[in-house]
Amino acid sequence: MASVVVGVTGGVAAFKAPIVVRECQRAGHDVRVAATLSSLDFVGRSTWEGITSRPVAVDIAGEGRAEHVELARVADLIIVVPATANTLAKLAAGFADDMVSLTVLASAAPVVVAPAMHSNMWLASATQANVATLRRRGVHVIDPETGALGSGDSGIGRLADPVSIARQALALLTAGGHSAQAHTLAGRTIVVTAGGTREPIDPVRYLGNRSSGRQGVAIASAAARAGARVRLVAANIDASVQALVAPGVEVHCVGSAMQMRDATMELVGDADALVMAAAVADFRPEHTLGAKMKKDPGSTDAPSLSLIRNPDILAEISHGPHRPPLVIGFAAETGTDEEIMAFGADKAARKGADYIAVNRVGETTGFGDVPNEIRLLDATGTLVDRYVGSKDDVAAGLIARAAAFLDNLKR
Repeated sequence: MASVVVGVTGGVAAFKAPIVVRECQRAGHDVRVAATLSSLDFVGRSTWEGITSRPVAVDIAGEGRAEHVELARVADLIIVVPATANTLAKLAAGFADDMVSLTVLASAAPVVVAPAMHSNMWLASATQANVATLRRRGVHVIDPETGALGSGDSGIGRLADPVSIARQALALLTAGGHSAQAHTLAGRTIVVTAGGTREPIDPVRYLGNRSSGRQGVAIASAAARAGARVRLVAANIDASVQALVAPGVEVHCVGSAMQMRDATMELVGDADALVMAAAVADFRPEHTLGAKMKKDPGSTDAPSLSLIRNPDILAEISHGPHRPPLVIGFAAETGTDEEIMAFGADKAARKGADYIAVNRVGETTGFGDVPNEIRLLDATGTLVDRYVGSKDDVAAGLIARAAAFLDNLKR
C-alpha cells in the first residue's frame, strides 16, 4: 500500500477530484487530501473528511504544525487535480503559499498534474511555458481534453477522465506499490512503429488497412516527453497526424511491410525498447504489376491475386539476436471480449514479446481519432493492466509501464 496525496485546487472541475480519490482507495492505497482555500468553495471539508476519514489539510499553520512537511514526508505520490493555470504557474516558479504548492515543493515524490481551465487560458503562451517547465523537471502532465467547459464554451481545457487520471498516476508506482520513485526514460532509446502498411498491386492500387497511426504517434510523443530518444517508423501517416508528433522525435517514413521490416531492424539494434503499434499487413501480392491493371471489356471475369506472407517483424525481432530489453507488440482484434483475449493470449505465446497490447477495432473503435481500449497481456497471456480513454491516455499508461519495466531491469 502506498501513501497518495491528492492536491485539490480552486477550479470548477474540483467536483471530479473525489473520483480520483476513490480510484486510488480502490487500488488499495492510503489517500490524504490537501486543498487550497478556494477549492473548498467547490468541495467542502466534510466531503473530504467523509471520503478519507482524515482531516483535510488546508491551513498552512494549522494548530502550530508544519503539516505540509508531514504530507511531503509520507507521500509516495502526489496528484494535483484539477491543476488551475494559477497552480501551474506557482509550481513552475517554485511559489509555496498554499497547502498544495507547499507540499509539492517539500516532497521528492513523483508529481502528476491534471490541468483544467478555459481554452484561452490553457493555450496562452505563459501556461504552455509553465507546462513545458514542469515536464522538463519530471512532473507528469495529463493534458486536458476537448469538450464542454464550465463557462458554457466548448474546446480544449476540460479535465481528463478522473478514472484515467488515477490509473495513469498509479502506474508510476512500482509493481509492489510501496515505492513511488519516478520512472522516466531519460537516456533510453525507444523505437515505435505506427500507421498501416500498404502492399502495392500496381502503380495505383494497394492492399491496406484503416490504421491512422494516431496511437503509435501518441506513444512516441509520450516517450519523448518522458525523456527518451525516440525513433518513429511511420507507415502512410497523414500530415495532420504527423503534426501531432512531439518535437525531437526522429521520423522514418515507410510504405510497405518489407520497408517497415528493414527500417525497424536497422533502428532497433541499440534500442532499449521496441513498441510495435503499426498495423502491418499479413500478406502482399506475389507479383506487383508495372502498369495499371485493366478491365477486359470483353469479359465479365475479375482478375485474381496471388498472395504471399509478409515477414512477422515482431516475432523476428523478439526471437532474434538484436532483441532490445523490452518488446511490446500490438494485436488489433475483432470479436467478443472472450475471443479477443484468446487471440491475444495466443499471440503472446507465439510472438516472444514481453507484452501484447490487445485492442478491439471496428467501425467506431480503435482506428482514427476515437477512444481506445487496451488490454495489456504479459508473455504468459495473463492480463496485467487495462488502459481506456483517449490515445494520449493509453500512451501515457503504456509508457509508464515501459519505464517501470526498464527501471526494474537495473536493480
